Amino acid sequence: MSEELNKKQYSADSIQALEGMEHVRMRPSMYIGDVGVRGLHHLVYEVVDNSIDEALAGHCDTIRVAINEDNSVTVEDNGRGIPVDIHKKEGISALEVVMTKIGAGGKFDKDSYKVSGGLHGVGVSCVNALSESLKATVYRDGKIWEQEYERGKTLYPVKAVGETDLRGTVVTFKPDDQIFKQTLEYNYDTLASRMRELAYLNKGIRITLTDRRHTDDKGEFLGEDFYSEEGLKEFIRFLDGNREPLIEDVISMEGEKNGIPVEVAMIYNTSFNENLHSYVNNINTHEGGTHLSGFRRGLTTTLKKYADNSGLLDKLKFEIAGDDFREGLTAIVSVKVAEPQFEGQTKTKLGNREVTSAVSQAVSEMLENYLEEHPNDAKTIVQKVILAAQARHAARKAREMVQRKTVMSGAGLPGKLSDCSEQDPQKCEVFLVEGDSAGGTAKQGRDRNFQAILPLRGKILNVEKAMSHKVFENEEIRNIFTALGVTIGTEEDSKALNIEKLRYHKIVIMCDADVDGSHIATLILTFFFRYMKELIENGYVYIATPPLYLVKKGNKKEYAWNDKERDVLIEQFGGNVNVQRYKGLGEMNAEQLWDTTMNPEFRTLRQVTIDNGSEADRIFSMLMGDEVPPRREFIEKNAIYANIDA
Repeated sequence: MSEELNKKQYSADSIQALEGMEHVRMRPSMYIGDVGVRGLHHLVYEVVDNSIDEALAGHCDTIRVAINEDNSVTVEDNGRGIPVDIHKKEGISALEVVMTKIGAGGKFDKDSYKVSGGLHGVGVSCVNALSESLKATVYRDGKIWEQEYERGKTLYPVKAVGETDLRGTVVTFKPDDQIFKQTLEYNYDTLASRMRELAYLNKGIRITLTDRRHTDDKGEFLGEDFYSEEGLKEFIRFLDGNREPLIEDVISMEGEKNGIPVEVAMIYNTSFNENLHSYVNNINTHEGGTHLSGFRRGLTTTLKKYADNSGLLDKLKFEIAGDDFREGLTAIVSVKVAEPQFEGQTKTKLGNREVTSAVSQAVSEMLENYLEEHPNDAKTIVQKVILAAQARHAARKAREMVQRKTVMSGAGLPGKLSDCSEQDPQKCEVFLVEGDSAGGTAKQGRDRNFQAILPLRGKILNVEKAMSHKVFENEEIRNIFTALGVTIGTEEDSKALNIEKLRYHKIVIMCDADVDGSHIATLILTFFFRYMKELIENGYVYIATPPLYLVKKGNKKEYAWNDKERDVLIEQFGGNVNVQRYKGLGEMNAEQLWDTTMNPEFRTLRQVTIDNGSEADRIFSMLMGDEVPPRREFIEKNAIYANIDA
């Protein structure tokens, strides 16, 4: 009996051979990263990538993207149009092959495309598989061709539906709610940021974005037109618009080295941060790779040689390090590689070795020419490098002081930290709480087994405007370092974070739900972004969301997190309702704070992610830098999201 039952349980019928579209629907995260907000937007990028490939091949100069009223998306280009003739091997239209076969497409044919964008190479067929509906329209050979699909399945053969003088491809798709259960709503700003980036990375291509869900005062759809004549030079000016430049000109080059197209743009500013952004075939390689190594090598060797020959380093008592040449530097490196090899945790680190020397040579030649032609700027840059070296030397002493204090005080944990008893970092979480009062309430309300509390006194240092040694000398920042158990800086890499020593895998920023609380949260996030970016990239940083109101009537009580929820509760409860507005965490007792903000069963934590590194860098420099007008404009535009106390 048991043997017979076993045969029924495990037989050939038990093995699922998932092919193509079925596998995409079964394992969507393998193809688009996740099925949340990021994956939803990735669908648009995959379709746009096809149009960008047409542009890179010289056949397209205009791409139109529209978010429709029902949150479907339309992407249109004026390229050659996807071929519609019969595919010899498959026996069906080439359009249907491209739309329904994973891995099909012209980008795998070296005669069609020398290089192509798109990280996974799955293209529009993956989008089709994950869409409730998709319609492809092709303008080609004087005719309009059309085919529709439902969850990746063809509804009818490709057919001609009219005649036209146009050429190009139009794809309209609606994401599937069976796959994207978290949200189906597209964020305009997220798409605008990526379209802007693509326009800068591919100069001469016009990309328009239209939001048909919203209209302005004139009744016209919201939208933007992205176009760049100078490419990366304009990109640098955009990214560095909120910083004070050290030199007037953007240093740039564009050319081909060892058969690899290389484009580089850079500028120095008066800040103390290094902002390097790298791209391969339009993919943001935030983990870096061989192209970034080549840039650093070319920059360091060329500037070091110039600085040595200038005699400006003669009085310096210690060696200049590679990091010193990159302080206050904003740079973009973009390469086009025919067969990119990606590695790293998120497959966004370039591994092609031949790229290192190509970029290094390009950067060296660019810098040698610039330094020779601009001697005053060259001297200014070298003086900035010397100041950076002196600051690094002071910062190392400050870091050593932190580590010495850690060793001398036993466990080395800050006195204000109320630690948890659990030792496994994966199960532990620490709350960075604004103020001693709220910290005391959080200590009483927490679960001591896995929740630690670190109260922070007032507003921590704004690291955007501080030299690194001042950062490490700041008591509140030192407390964060020692509480988390991590240190920064080694002889090999002064910016390396020993993340393996991290004591908590949930770091929760818990501040008051008011303007001051938002400012403190932004200061803490700026610190993490500039000095502990790996924590954000690994998904360890969260923001707590305490309620704004307590609505009571008799024995009934409910919490509200915004004005709309408050109004709904008031209506539900009827007359004689008591509404308490929480101006700070300290106004809640321990039980209320636990119930609403700390209890894993009921709380809402917002995970901090970096979808676009260059955009995050620009926003942090705008919010926390010296320039007031762009900050005011940003706040006015986003004021709807702010809770401002009178």
